[in-house]
Amino acid sequence: MSSTPVTILSTSGLQLRRGSRAWRSGVELLSSMRFAIALLVIVAIASIIGTVLVQGQPLNNYIDQFGPFWSSVFDRLDLFNVYASWWFLLIMGILVVSTTLCLVRNTPKIIADLRSFKTHVREQGLRSLHDRAEASMPLPRVQMVQRVQARLRSRGYRVRVQPTESGTLVAAKTGGLNRLGYILAHSAFVLICVGGLLDGDMMIRLQMLLTGKHILTQNMQISQVPSRYVLSAHNPSFRGNLQIPEGGSSNTAVLTIGDGSVLQPLPFTLSLKKFKVDYYSTGMPRLFESEVLIHDPRKDKTVPAVIKVNAPFTYDGVTIFQSGFQDGGSHLQLKAWPMRGAGDKPFALDGDVGTTRKLSDGQQSLTLELTNFRDINVENLHGEQKSQTAPRARGLFATLDKHMGAAVSENPANRPTNVGPAVVYKLRDAAGQAHEFFNYMLPIELDGMPMFVAGERSEIGGSYRYLRIPADSKGTIDGWMRLRAALQDPAMRAKAVDAYVRDALPPSAAPKLAAQLRETAGRTLDVFAGDIPRDPSTGKPELSSPGGLPALAEFLQRNVPKQQLDKASKVFIDVLNGTLWQLWQVARAQNGQAPAKADASNQRFFNAAVLALSDAAFYPAPLYMQLTGFKQVEASVFQVARAPGKVIVYFGAGLLILGVFTMLYIRERRAWFLVKDEGEGSKTLMAMSTNRRTMDFEREFGALRDAVLQPTGASSSAASTDPT
Repeated sequence: MSSTPVTILSTSGLQLRRGSRAWRSGVELLSSMRFAIALLVIVAIASIIGTVLVQGQPLNNYIDQFGPFWSSVFDRLDLFNVYASWWFLLIMGILVVSTTLCLVRNTPKIIADLRSFKTHVREQGLRSLHDRAEASMPLPRVQMVQRVQARLRSRGYRVRVQPTESGTLVAAKTGGLNRLGYILAHSAFVLICVGGLLDGDMMIRLQMLLTGKHILTQNMQISQVPSRYVLSAHNPSFRGNLQIPEGGSSNTAVLTIGDGSVLQPLPFTLSLKKFKVDYYSTGMPRLFESEVLIHDPRKDKTVPAVIKVNAPFTYDGVTIFQSGFQDGGSHLQLKAWPMRGAGDKPFALDGDVGTTRKLSDGQQSLTLELTNFRDINVENLHGEQKSQTAPRARGLFATLDKHMGAAVSENPANRPTNVGPAVVYKLRDAAGQAHEFFNYMLPIELDGMPMFVAGERSEIGGSYRYLRIPADSKGTIDGWMRLRAALQDPAMRAKAVDAYVRDALPPSAAPKLAAQLRETAGRTLDVFAGDIPRDPSTGKPELSSPGGLPALAEFLQRNVPKQQLDKASKVFIDVLNGTLWQLWQVARAQNGQAPAKADASNQRFFNAAVLALSDAAFYPAPLYMQLTGFKQVEASVFQVARAPGKVIVYFGAGLLILGVFTMLYIRERRAWFLVKDEGEGSKTLMAMSTNRRTMDFEREFGALRDAVLQPTGASSSAASTDPT
């Protein structure tokens, strides 16, 4: 005999009458409530993971956060793209099948139950119900049945009369739509899931599987991408992004799939005429909108449109959203300042955002990657300005927390201020290792001093560390850069030491004392400049710090007894300040400038310059890129979507609201009246039931009992009730 299952519809729902036991058990399990709840729990856990764990980031970000081992485990489980993972889509598909089977099995039973008046109930069954009453009436049975029908119909009940062996049974019901709420809610769940699957990655992955498309994992120009990475223009469902600069156009969207992407041709060409953005005082965008032209080559027509945030535009079934904005390839003028050595001169260069340049600092080849330009940068600056503290007053070891620290120290009186344009770039060495830099174009007022702020980070997504360079009296960075170059020149350091010794000692000082002071000043300035003595046996530097105040502190700790360390540090700080002041004068004289006067303004610049020189020892790049000019080009970021499942989801949401409403606010009530002859009158047994007992039901039962079983003009005590 064949084991193929045979299904028949009956009043008890969909039943499996024949077939293999495993098949019947599988269908029973798949359509059971416990199985659906288990799937919902898994979906809930997956949703929590997808919410807590940031989705769709580059794999390197996750490696930095979780380490190589766990990041590879999470990547294999697709936890970085939960909602597009194969197992999540599979669970959603099984959940749809499970709910559909549950509906198919139970809908016939519910419909049959809605049609049934349950006239087969017996007197014993009525007496077992919780809400019942019984009364003798002077009316004959026929008239009593007519009275019951009239009272029930006046209250909205549907009535069915059924003669029985002992009398006449009047069965009534109302609120049957409550049972339809189950069908509506479960159907809505199926529709919402199906709509979500249609608008998700499932259709794209299915198309790629059937048509042999692949995921593109490298950066390429859109015009150069092979056809195996391009989807069909008739793709029924997609959601992608395209970035268009002002004056540019595009007809291809980029769809992110896992760690790569595929291209989706559009049925039109989108051109950006003008992009407009307004800002709040905090620097957050208040409004951004795009004036676009949509050209349809099939109909040879062009449609103008304005697309704003929360105001998309739909054409030919494709909805265009304004999702953001970026730099569209601004043209930047830069000045590269050497941060190593003394003889190299700064040089000018230019480039567009998104391009790369090959550079050399004389020792190694570098690649400059211009990654972004920001015209407006709002930072929280101090509401209270304080003067920069000198290294002499701070002490030597208290300055160790300053090198490459935060751009702005925390202060409860911070105020948002636009500090002007900034450039973001990467410098990549020959080994491929890169550091990202964030340099402001204009000096920022920090602690009473105008500072050029340069940020650096070596990890994607990490925090920036900042170098603060004081602006000179002309508001430029040139003065500090000349001082830095002089510090790296041994000949200029020697001139500064000689000048310091001449000013520190009287002409009559002993030659031996002058020689000792010259040696101390020279050694102090050399260590601060990073000219660290090397171990003769190994050839390695004797100090671990590359220079600056930390190197000087380490030098003192290694060479001065602990009990004399505080006294020696004060002496070395005095010597350092004196020699650096003379070095500044030497640098100014070499540039044809007059010696700096020891006034308050020059002293503030000098104090800040000393700290910046110490911090510069930790600056991890041989070149500092100063932004000197720009021509901004804005680019608008659009999201384009063809989502046929949206209509299904909306319809399902409407069914869900209707279903929940009917289940919560509509109560099914059934009533039975068994009327029997009693002498010249009749005796009536009344019983009621509901799917949800409430106080309203109790009141309705009492009102119906009084209306039917109480003689006209009699008190409510005429009918006997038995609530037990």
